[in-house]
Amino acid sequence: MIATVSLYGTADAAPTGEPRPWGSNDYQQGQGTVPASAFGASAVSAGGITHLALKDGGVVAWGNNSYGQATVPAAATSGVSAIAAGWAHGLALKNGGVIAWGNGFYGQNVVPAAATAGVTAISTSAYFNLALKNGGVLSWGSRTAVPATVSSGVTAIAAGVDHGLALKNGAVLGWGGNAKGQITVPSAATSGVTAISAGFRHSIALKNGAVIAWGDNTYGQASVPPEAQSDVVAIDSGYNHNVVLKADGSVFAWGSNLKQESRDTSSEPPMDMWKFSGVCTPVYAVSAGDGTGVALVDPAAPQFC
Repeated sequence: MIATVSLYGTADAAPTGEPRPWGSNDYQQGQGTVPASAFGASAVSAGGITHLALKDGGVVAWGNNSYGQATVPAAATSGVSAIAAGWAHGLALKNGGVIAWGNGFYGQNVVPAAATAGVTAISTSAYFNLALKNGGVLSWGSRTAVPATVSSGVTAIAAGVDHGLALKNGAVLGWGGNAKGQITVPSAATSGVTAISAGFRHSIALKNGAVIAWGDNTYGQASVPPEAQSDVVAIDSGYNHNVVLKADGSVFAWGSNLKQESRDTSSEPPMDMWKFSGVCTPVYAVSAGDGTGVALVDPAAPQFC
């Protein structure tokens, strides 16, 4: 639910491709709904009910528009360098300033003055946003407080539904809701971590090509399968599932499968149902939402793998 996580590192360095969603299509955000204007995108972000793509510096949105979240403001149609989709709102980063639109139940679409300049990264998933500025974390929306430990030296951020994560000196720091232990960082994630992502009530981290997961395990989202224990280059948490991008350009997803967003273990052998949405190698980047995912795929890749 953050901005694109990419095989090529940053969203700017990723090649352009075709966004191919899988999982839920309850709000016309899924397979067969991607507007042609999103083809050739360099980044994707899966939200709760609306997805975003970044193409030539402009944001493209599709899915539910009940709160205007699929109506991209003029300011976000050029010069944008990063995107992040929430439950029913969107964020864009432009010239160091955050642009927000859509749902504002908790003021998540009202950008504080501190986030209008100097910002280098953004993250959101539901009702609050995080921004990284001068190594310190800013927060607004349903959760505004951040601990003093993330006021400097932070290199990455991840917003969950009611908890936040920061990466500092290779260690994961968490704050906010902890009903399922989602901010109780395991010792393995206190050094050597290179990427983080926060879900509904669980968290994941990337260390030496392997995923570490903790928190809610109702759907198996905190139980890391063998496929995610090596050669992983990028990670993202949806609400109750996770998606990883492997070094060979393939994708693996696990956790909740209520909307066919993950591996279907009811069959023998288990099937990755999202592959029927055309998420076939080579995949350049992935993002996970609420029962959904979006991959940025080589346009020449087959529709069924």
